[in-house]
Amino acid sequence: MAEELKKGDRVSWGTSQGRTQGEVTRIRTSDFEFADQHFTASKDEPMYMVTSEKTGAEAAHKRSALRKLADK
Repeated sequence: MAEELKKGDRVSWGTSQGRTQGEVTRIRTSDFEFADQHFTASKDEPMYMVTSEKTGAEAAHKRSALRKLADK
């Protein structure tokens, strides 16, 4: 199983423009709405809110979509 992530961890993820990187800003453990979409989350399968270093855009991802990076 992949290493758990925590707030402040640097991660990368895929976008339609290629891979990007940023920081975990929040870990959601219950269902929520974001960007006009419904997300299902739980303690066993949390969703990670991440912010892009390049654009400042926020996104929600499952753990499997994120790769942990070394700190700067």
